[in-house]
Amino acid sequence: MRQRYLALLSVFASLPAMALTFQTRLESTEWKVEGDKFECRLTQPITDFGTGEFVRRAGEQATFRLKAYNPMLTGGSATLLAAAAPWQPGRGDINLGSVRLGSGEVLFNSSQMQAGRLIGGLLEGRSPLIRHSAPDGRVSEVRLLPVSFSKSYADYQGCVAKLLPMNYEQVKQAAVGFPGGGIELDAQAKSRLQAMLSFMKADPTVNHIQIDGHSDNSGNRLTNRDLSRRRALAVMDYLKANGVQESQVTLRFHGERYPVAPNSSAANRAKNRRVSVQLERLEPAADPAPKVSSAGGAAATS
Repeated sequence: MRQRYLALLSVFASLPAMALTFQTRLESTEWKVEGDKFECRLTQPITDFGTGEFVRRAGEQATFRLKAYNPMLTGGSATLLAAAAPWQPGRGDINLGSVRLGSGEVLFNSSQMQAGRLIGGLLEGRSPLIRHSAPDGRVSEVRLLPVSFSKSYADYQGCVAKLLPMNYEQVKQAAVGFPGGGIELDAQAKSRLQAMLSFMKADPTVNHIQIDGHSDNSGNRLTNRDLSRRRALAVMDYLKANGVQESQVTLRFHGERYPVAPNSSAANRAKNRRVSVQLERLEPAADPAPKVSSAGGAAATS
């Protein structure tokens, strides 16, 4: 390992004079793992620059981002590489494409593909390297080092294993279908609602649910409105049975008024028989009863 460190020092010492490189000294290099049920981060501080970090949100793959204390690299684009280790002769750098640099604290977020290849490179001893060429010919580089990466990556994987299956953006809206007609919830509908319930239990700030019932145009207007109401109530009853308080629910029903597809075929009518469910963050409601309204009407209590 000492020979590897010396080889790295030799490479950095031989960089062209015009290249400005930001990297942490080998003996000070560290990877930090932080996270919770919503997001995991694997971070390396970069001396006099900022941090490079892999970020994986619930329900997504990891991305890589570069954060700067000061906007030293701004505007234009930079090249992202998985740079070969100097103690592995014959291996070239892997060019992962360009990234667009911003002007804020976060200079860029990579694609998921780029992040995956950077992680694979680190496990092989490669270094994530960001290279920026200014219009005047000056070259700036930011390099992360693979020192002790494998152990920290194992800890990061432990964090990832505890992530929720979906994040808020993915779970906050759902369409519960009634393709066969009627008002009974099928297995798919219950699965979607369970995903929402799991997220609400994990994040108490998500404390309100809006339910909107819909129908197709097969019956008369009054019948359709009643069907949409009963479907919305079926969803609300399921949520209540799983711990949601009535004061957390706003329920509305619209009949056939808002189709998502023209009611011109059996398949389209099946799409329109639905209940839209949306999670929200609201102040606790004072009224313990759910607010219920018909299409275009004022809220009423059922």
